This record gives sequence, C-alpha cells and structure tokens, in this order.
Amino acid sequence: MDRHLTAKLQAHFSNQRQMAFLSGPRQVGKTTIARQLIAQRSINGSTNTYLNWDNQSHRESILKGPEHIAGMLGLQTLQTTAPLCAFDELHKYRRWRDFLKGLFDTYENELRILVTGSARLDVFKRGGDSLMGRYFSYTLHPMSVAEINRPAMVISDGSPISPPTEIDADTWLALNRFGGFPEPLSKGNQAFYNRWRRLRTQQLFREDIRDLTRVQDIAQLEQLAQTILAQVGQLTSYTKLANSARVSVDTARRWIAILEALYWCFSIRPWHKNIARSLRKEPKYYAWDFSIVDDIGARAENLVASALLKFTHALSEAGRGDYGLYFLRDKDKREVDFLVTENAEPWFLVEVKTSGKTKLSPTLEYFQNTTGARHAFQIAMDLPYVERDCFSVRGPIVVPARTLLSQLV
Repeated sequence: MDRHLTAKLQAHFSNQRQMAFLSGPRQVGKTTIARQLIAQRSINGSTNTYLNWDNQSHRESILKGPEHIAGMLGLQTLQTTAPLCAFDELHKYRRWRDFLKGLFDTYENELRILVTGSARLDVFKRGGDSLMGRYFSYTLHPMSVAEINRPAMVISDGSPISPPTEIDADTWLALNRFGGFPEPLSKGNQAFYNRWRRLRTQQLFREDIRDLTRVQDIAQLEQLAQTILAQVGQLTSYTKLANSARVSVDTARRWIAILEALYWCFSIRPWHKNIARSLRKEPKYYAWDFSIVDDIGARAENLVASALLKFTHALSEAGRGDYGLYFLRDKDKREVDFLVTENAEPWFLVEVKTSGKTKLSPTLEYFQNTTGARHAFQIAMDLPYVERDCFSVRGPIVVPARTLLSQLV
C-alpha cells in the first residue's frame, strides 16, 4: 500500500542534510516505508542498511558505535549517492541521542539517516546531548480518505486544499469498520482484524509500556485506557478517570501522557480566543485507532478528528505554516466539535453528525461569526459523495464526509 510520506521522505533526503525522524503508532507502516526507501536508493548503487534495536544482531552493531556503522555502509568508498541508514525503535536505547549525534556530526556529508519509532521521539529523550538543528520530524498517520484516493500526493506551495475525489463505497465502509491501519484495511477481513487488534493491544501494554516506562500496574493502566475509549469526544474529568483505575489524579494524568506519547490516544484542547465564557482547561481525548471505539457516533467523530489531526500535522511538517486542531465550547454549553486554525487564526469549523437528515446546527453560525472562521461545515457520515469543492462555500453548510475528507491529506 503506497503512502504519501514515502515521496516526502525521498524529497527530504535529496534536498536536506538533516536526519528524518519518522514516528507514529505501531503497525502504521513506518518499517515498510523505511524498507521502500532503502530499496529505491539501492537501485542507484549506494550501500544502505536497516537496523532494528529489537533485533539482537542489529543491536550489537549499533552498540559498536558510529565507526562500525560507517564501515558497514562503506563510507570510505566513493558512491553514486549518499547511503541511507534506517534505525527502527532506536529510542529504546538509553543513549540513542548521543549515538545519533556522534554519527551525524562525524558523517553528515557522507550519510543520510532515518530514525523510526512507535513513540514520540521528542518525549522519550532518555538523556544525552541535544539534537537541535540536526533533524526534521514527520508523523505517519493511519490511512485517510484523501490518502486512499491519492497515495502519492505531495503537499506543494499552492492551495493546501485538494480538489474532491470519490472514494469507493466498499472502501469507505471498510475504513469505518476496520480503521485506517494498512494491513486490516487492505485485508478487510473481520477474523484477521480481531486477531490483529488483540495482538496490537498486547504489544502496546505488555511490551512498549514495559520497555519505555516504569509503570508496573499494567492492568490498572488498561482500565484507564478503556474508560478513555468509553468517553471519546467528551469533556475530560481526570477525577472520574482516576477513580475508574483506582489511582490518584496525578497518576492518571501521568499515565495518559504515556498513552499519548505511545500514539494510543491524542488530545484536543478548547479554543478560547475571542470566545466569551469559553472553557479553557478540559481537553477531549480520541484514539489513534478509531476502529476500537464501539459507539457509532463517537467513532464517526473520532474518524473525523483523526483526519483533521493528520491534515494539520502534514501541513505544519511540510513547512506551510502553523496549523492546529481545537474544539469550541462555552459555559452556556454551545459547542462545535472541531476548529482548524492556520497560523493561530480560525480557518474552518467542523461539526460531525452520523445522519444527513440532522438539522444544521445553529452553533455553527454563532461560532463562525464569533471566531471569524472562513468556513463552517456540518459533516454527515451517511450522505453520498458530491462532486464539488466544499471550500468554495463560506456560510454554514451540510456536506458529505466523503467529499470534505477527500480534500484533506
């Protein structure tokens, strides 16, 4: 399955000296991209390698230090293009930052470096020297409507919004049912999905958390995670979450931060600029894998949240500007599910509904007038695709999810 970040990383290594840090959830396709990049560069005659910290022999090579890696790649011999070395799960090595700093500073002009990991590499620093100025970060998200339709797309300097394209009806249903992770989505098989989901959960809670944190009460952490799933899209009460896991509020907050760092969930915070009586503190949480959300309405909201987060990450990481994702709610309980911002200014509002028969929410117009957002959309998950640019309309309007989401990334 082709991914849009493959072309982006190819361009990175052709034009940038910095290392590329590629992070994202387990099973989202990071290793596949790394191997594709190595295969493509090997065609040009360079010596490239993939090293996984979880592989014992690979680990021994890494522990021998930068000079050993240089010897493996033949850096003392003239090559057509600079070799690529991909390191997977290197953040599990306590001195990974020192290792990369030494390798990069010594062989900056002779080598290209890709670092992938299933945890946020800016969180699990594990001490060591700063890598400031030596890398650019990229986030690999699950598949979305836009990427399914245009896997080879590259974000250009033109409009950040793409023309609408229609997703196949069966693929749309599969995306809603199995989520956007490549393997279960491409197979479309319920039995495989059930086994894949169970194994992925076990690996996260029994392996990643064990390897990267000091949490010992795994069963209680899993209970906390299940409570978050049951409250997807709702205002967060840390007290209720703590009570569900029978831990303190501080412990609950710390555990949620771990789940975020390991790409199990993400948070969206309220936008309060120019909003009278707005909420300022309580975030909402969503799952990176929206397929594990059981409630149909909450899953639909999570699917859209995931697509919007992917959109804002892609634009920001492409250097297009500073893009953010928020929600709107005031103390009078008026609420809109999502607000996308561009350079700290409201851009467009999104309210999610499962049915196109639902009346247009009056809070969309209220918050569009209050924030000055250029567009206000009420997404309907069940409406058929319409061949029209949603962003050609400024006022509040009901749009098919299949149309709007196809215009993102």
